[in-house]
Amino acid sequence: MLAALPPAVQRPGFDRGALKPGIVHLGLGAFMRAHLAVYTDDALDAGAGPAWGISGVSLRQCDTRDALAPQQGLYTLALRDGDGERLRVIGSVLEALVAPEDPNVVAERIAHADTRIVSLTVTEKAYASQAPGSATATVVQGLALRHVRGLGPVTLLSLDNLPANGRVLSRGVLALAERLGGAALHDWIAAGCTFPCSMVDRIVPRTTDADRDRIGAALGAHDAWPVVAEPYIDWVLEDCFAAGRPDWPGVRCVATQGDVAAWERLKLRMVNGAHSALVYLGVVAGWATVDVAIGQPAMQRFIAALLRDEVEPTLTGLAVPPDFRTRLLQRFANPALAHRCAQIAMDGSQKIPQRLLATVRDRLAAGASIEQLAMALAGWLHFLRGHDEAGESYAVDDPLAAALQAQWRQAQALASATARAEHLTRFAPVFGDLAGEPRLVAALAPRLQSLSERGVVATLGA
Repeated sequence: MLAALPPAVQRPGFDRGALKPGIVHLGLGAFMRAHLAVYTDDALDAGAGPAWGISGVSLRQCDTRDALAPQQGLYTLALRDGDGERLRVIGSVLEALVAPEDPNVVAERIAHADTRIVSLTVTEKAYASQAPGSATATVVQGLALRHVRGLGPVTLLSLDNLPANGRVLSRGVLALAERLGGAALHDWIAAGCTFPCSMVDRIVPRTTDADRDRIGAALGAHDAWPVVAEPYIDWVLEDCFAAGRPDWPGVRCVATQGDVAAWERLKLRMVNGAHSALVYLGVVAGWATVDVAIGQPAMQRFIAALLRDEVEPTLTGLAVPPDFRTRLLQRFANPALAHRCAQIAMDGSQKIPQRLLATVRDRLAAGASIEQLAMALAGWLHFLRGHDEAGESYAVDDPLAAALQAQWRQAQALASATARAEHLTRFAPVFGDLAGEPRLVAALAPRLQSLSERGVVATLGA
């Protein structure tokens, strides 16, 4: 159907039949298909050569494979903003595997002579798991086969929102490799494989049936799983690859992990931190999407003050682009994305430490105020009650949801706002060494009380 698509639809300019899967990607979700696959498509269009096709792997479900397999891996990227929608068919994904159906197939793909990069977008919580079938275990199984067969090392590339994500991945892989394969496998990986750090950025909301219908009508063909994204895209990458890489156009390649770290802090604290600050309050207030929430004048003032007064001063080692905050607020206000607050609100216990608490620690160490950061944290803690201001229940989708909500219920039984705030900060898996921190408790208490008694709008307005 490619040749029959409307002329305005961009399509692959390379010979897909000649491609080999040089990249195995674990976590074949919407973000990867709107980011890594797009950069790789650009590289292939620019003549990167046939070695850099992508073999995608779903680690849990078969739905992405079932959608893409009949389309030979092709799918549509729809870039949306206030000026409309631009469609592009992405051709860099050659196959979709499902690890739970046959883990050996995935291990064999990692151990294939064509494979040179194994990349991951598996969310923050997945890096702690070393259970059979986890991302780390899948990687180690494939590397063990490479080692036994005398094949060369590969690059292990994390694209998840974690500080020093390559180092986090390296620690997990090496620890499991030593446990399962002994010193020989550990030493082979440590000596030859590389684990670059990276920072990735693009807003990618969940695809809806309405998206499928609209995009299918524009194509004149059915696409079972298109991807919707904003036009903005960014990638900063530590340039240390064990077996080469594509020449990805537009990627900022830097020399060291330290060079990436400053951009990581910018992304985690500005983009992700502001997202978290916004969405928990948005869910409780009944504002379903990010653009609706940031369109509330009090919310916009709060987010702008948070970024300007408390986050930006912590971004040492990097000259923050002068228009970054303004552009970020414009990205959030994009009405065409309809990015649901509830989607971003998932897994808060895994995100809050990097997105907000790291900034809190820096501010407290400098003796600086945390008024806006405390408002953001209060929003997350208040969200744990599980119902909005209209009384409608919502799911707290978090791996620690049961423990968090138990902590919240225990806090509500305490007599004073200060005691409730102090108790909530005692949840060690999230707050760690900030448990009971007097300055944090003092800033949280009045905000939690105001949210409970007066609601989101009045609290933000004050």
